[in-house]
Amino acid sequence: MINVFGHKSPDTDATCSALIWAWYLNEHTTQDATAYVLGELNSETRFVLNHWEVSAPELLPILDAGAQVVIVDTNNSQELPENIADTEVIQIIDHHKLVGGLETVGPVNITMRPLACTATVMYDLMGAHAENLPREIAGLMLSCILSDTLEFRSPTTTPHDKDIAEKLAMSLDIDMTKYAAAMFAAKSDVSEFSDKGLITMDSKKYDVGDKNFRVSVLETTTPQTILDRKEGIVDAITQCIAEENDVDEVLLFVVDILNEEATVFTYNDLTKQVVGASFGVTVESDTEVLPGVVSRKKQILPALKL
Repeated sequence: MINVFGHKSPDTDATCSALIWAWYLNEHTTQDATAYVLGELNSETRFVLNHWEVSAPELLPILDAGAQVVIVDTNNSQELPENIADTEVIQIIDHHKLVGGLETVGPVNITMRPLACTATVMYDLMGAHAENLPREIAGLMLSCILSDTLEFRSPTTTPHDKDIAEKLAMSLDIDMTKYAAAMFAAKSDVSEFSDKGLITMDSKKYDVGDKNFRVSVLETTTPQTILDRKEGIVDAITQCIAEENDVDEVLLFVVDILNEEATVFTYNDLTKQVVGASFGVTVESDTEVLPGVVSRKKQILPALKL
């Protein structure tokens, strides 16, 4: 059995791409596969699965040495199970830059392409099989593209991503704008998440100079509901840093989808320093608005410096 999974803090692309590729392996190869997740699903992803009537993947169990795995939507060892090097990684499908640090026991089939989401890469890999997808699989693919591109607002969007999304929407007879709005409304409802949960909901660890940052992003159409919780979130960040041995600081970006800007929490000297150096701004308060910044992959992580 092949275990298919994405990164920790699973978002819509990581979760649904695991489901999509497990379906493909089961239906169009001789291999048996099961999709898993590495953490709690966010509200947008739960909405997507419910809309397309797809069961949520179970949490990945502890992997035995030699277990066969397919990794989707990441190639970063920090975002994977601690014993990933002991497993047999047979395939990686991703759309992020090559990070390094992931060691495998043998050669690996790797597909990494400069597209906005992993599901677009998978669509291409499926070839003719992509022309006759079951409705729920096509729906999951479309959801991945709309989520990772913020309905084509993100600078990560390519013409190919948009073309595939339009083709999928046409086959599904769905209004993309209305569906994306419903997805983003679900994403914006974070009332059931604790302050700590907001920090880890969509988060990646990233080295900046000699510091290791947890870079968290909350995409929302109602940013004020998160900003109103600032005091509790900052307390939770302090707790998070104390509990995690490999995290020196947390950078939290609240991305306003509709206004296409990010508000970053700058609550101490280090966060003020890195935000000022990275984005060329003079930070004078405990938050800083960054117009036009919506993408962690293309606009935030590449800019970070001390």
